[in-house]
Amino acid sequence: MSTRSEVLRCIARHQAEHGWAPTLREIGEAVGLSSTSTVQWHLKELERLGFIERGSRERQIRLIGEREEK
Repeated sequence: MSTRSEVLRCIARHQAEHGWAPTLREIGEAVGLSSTSTVQWHLKELERLGFIERGSRERQIRLIGEREEK
């Protein structure tokens, strides 16, 4: 499983459990990334690929449909 897939699953799981998106640090801890810059890069890639939409604030991440990265 790719790191981007893990990030996507982390976001979905956190939103289902808490009702809001995780922070960059929470995502990093969940998938084993110590750098928030790396997490940010993965989020930008997921947004570019159409898996998520992001707002101007950190926790404004919305999953797009039920797409699954392969």
